Formats: sequence, C-alpha cells, structure tokens
Amino acid sequence: MIKLEKVSKTFRTGSGEVHAVREVSLNIEQGEIFGIIGFSGAGKSTLVRCINLLERPTEGTVTVDGTELTKLDEKRLREVRRKIGMIFQHFNLLRSRTVYDNIAFPLKKSSLSKEEKHKKILSLLELVGLSDKKDAYPSQLSGGQKQRVAIARALANDPKVLLCDEATSALDPQTTKSILHLLKQVNEKLGITIVIITHEMAVVKDICDRVAIMELGRVVEEGATEDVFVHPKEKVTKDFISTAGNVDKIYELIDEGNDLTKLQEGEKMVMLTYSANNAGEPVISYLAEAFDVKANIIYGNIDILKGKTIGKLVVTLSGKPENMEKALAYIEERKVELEVIKA
Repeated sequence: MIKLEKVSKTFRTGSGEVHAVREVSLNIEQGEIFGIIGFSGAGKSTLVRCINLLERPTEGTVTVDGTELTKLDEKRLREVRRKIGMIFQHFNLLRSRTVYDNIAFPLKKSSLSKEEKHKKILSLLELVGLSDKKDAYPSQLSGGQKQRVAIARALANDPKVLLCDEATSALDPQTTKSILHLLKQVNEKLGITIVIITHEMAVVKDICDRVAIMELGRVVEEGATEDVFVHPKEKVTKDFISTAGNVDKIYELIDEGNDLTKLQEGEKMVMLTYSANNAGEPVISYLAEAFDVKANIIYGNIDILKGKTIGKLVVTLSGKPENMEKALAYIEERKVELEVIKA
C-alpha cells in the first residue's frame, strides 16, 4: 500500500543543512497498523509528512496505492491526498464550527448530494461515539472527544490510508487507550491502513502489527512488533522497550548493590525472555521438580501485544553445579531466551 524508496529530506537553514530524514526505505502492507517510533528529533514526524507530500522529499520516491506521488503535479497530488487522511497531536479543529461542520468540511468538494453528505456525517459521528455532540463546539469538548472528531473528519473522504502524527501525545493514559481502541475498530471495520507516529512504546505495544525505529533520520530497526519486543537489536530499541516496562531496572539495582540482588555462593541470576510461543509453559516450576534447582523470582514484567503474552522474568537459581547446567540447558531447549546477568 505504501512504499518508500530511499526517501531523504534536507532542510536548508541560515546555519546550514538539517538532514531530517536519511535514505529511508519502507514497505507498509494493505490493512496493517504500522508504527514509526523515535525520540524527539529522530525524524519520524518529517517522514510521515513525506508520505502525503506535505513535505516533498529531497530525494527518493513515495508510492501510495500504486501511485507514485513524487511524480505528480500539485493539482493531481491534491486529488490523491483525499484518500490519505491525517490526524494530529493538537487536533487542528476549526474552533468556530460545530462538530458536525468540522466533519463536513472535507466534503465541500465532494460529488455527494446534500442528503448523502448528511448521512455520511451522522454515520461517522456514530462510528466515533459522538452522535450526541454534533452541535457542540471544540471548546466544549474534552481532549479525547476532540481527537474523535479529528478521526471522523479524516475518514470523511473514505481514505485508504490514515496517518496519525503523535495522535495520543496530548491525552491522558485512559483517554489514549480509548483512542487506540477506536483506531483498531476503524482498521478492522474499514480495512484502512494506519501509520502511527509516536515516541511511546506503549502505543506501539497496544496497537501496531509492525514497527520501525528511527534514530537521527534513519530507520535502524524494523520488524513485527512481537519480534522487536522480544529480540531488540539496537540500543535505541532496547531503551524504548525499557520505557514500556520496568524489568530493566534490575541492572540499576545490581549497580547499587541492592540486597535483592545479592547472591550466595554458587547462585546465578538470570533473565528469561518469553515469547508468545512459550509464555504459558511452566518452565520455572519444572526446574525444582526435574533438576532439584530452586528458582526465586525477584523481578518480572508481563506484556500483552495484540492479544499475545510476552514477558521477562529475573530469577535467582540455586543448586548443585551439574544440576544448574542441566537446568540452564533445559530452559534454552524450551526456546526461552536466557541471559546470565550475575553469577
């Protein structure tokens, strides 16, 4: 659905050139929810604006639904953009217009009749759960309600792609969950491809099928969300994952010499990483039964990614050396990732 080939964007300023995006290539499939994540200044917002050419790439090509946007003139580009909806962090609603009129605004040049437009607006209000707010003004709405209006407005022209630029960053955690749930519904009911720009790994965890991690204008890692969470390769990815859980705090506790991390002679402290394929296996309880190795769980974190359970446990193991070796081999046989973090 969306294909970026070696896309770069350079801004020329009085103090020199700023390379916001550097040779990014991505393939985003029809109907998936794709996350692009990065810390401030990573280039993610510039990249998403290159997808609909609100920022024209300095180099590279952008193809959406088989049309190479970078070849189009401005008139044709405006036509194609109608099929690419976009929502923003600060909603961008028209303050002087009602909820109904905000949603109606993109339909001004539509070929629909007045009655057809009316029905469409009412159906969109129902979809986003705001049928009772159609005559309200943005100043009378909460942040979550404003974003729901923005989503309805973005869907008015039946887009095939929905771009979300930090769409939940201005919202509290509970409202964020409700907006992510709504985006899931939109994806499932309408089959729209959704691209989410965020600096919150928790957002990616809750909604995205695949994710790309950006740093200094480049995509440094990409893959299925579960794979990236369970097997992160780059430091920036690991840093993001640590913000979505607390298990990596164990390293701080070790450095501080916390009593929780002190070992007796012969003990080992290990971190076990479970994927969706093995999260339900009773590995820990089996160690005592089969190998006479005691396992004391001292830290842990369980996550649910699109209905799949993954997690990390920090465990202190104690037993005879030969039994410990057998226990560690058994853990690895069960395809549970194992890291000895202190011995």
